[in-house]
Amino acid sequence: QVQLVESGGGLVQAGGSLRLSCAASGRTFSSYVMGWFRQAPGKEREFVAANDRNGLLKYYTDSVKGRFAISRDNAKNTLYLQMNSLKPEDTAVYYCAAGASSVVFTSKAQYDYWGQGTQVTVSS
Repeated sequence: QVQLVESGGGLVQAGGSLRLSCAASGRTFSSYVMGWFRQAPGKEREFVAANDRNGLLKYYTDSVKGRFAISRDNAKNTLYLQMNSLKPEDTAVYYCAAGASSVVFTSKAQYDYWGQGTQVTVSS
């Protein structure tokens, strides 16, 4: 089992940047595929980005490609999401998730553990 705690959210103006972190504890962090999801008010939780156990394979939803970057530091048991050129439509609660499978999935159903989320608000 792994415990996940997100941080780094906040209020930022459109065009600004934020860096989210997800600290993991428990079982070996490097054994999990990791992902970021987000949920806006009244909407389903959606996939944002994911990477494989080594952090070499990275996947993004189309709306954040070229603006967001996922990375991980297995020595520090931490997942990151660098978010640049933020837009009001990026406003949501952002969650990190860990999946025990060796395959990188974009479906939230394939992830086993979730953090509590961190709020990101982008003003226009």
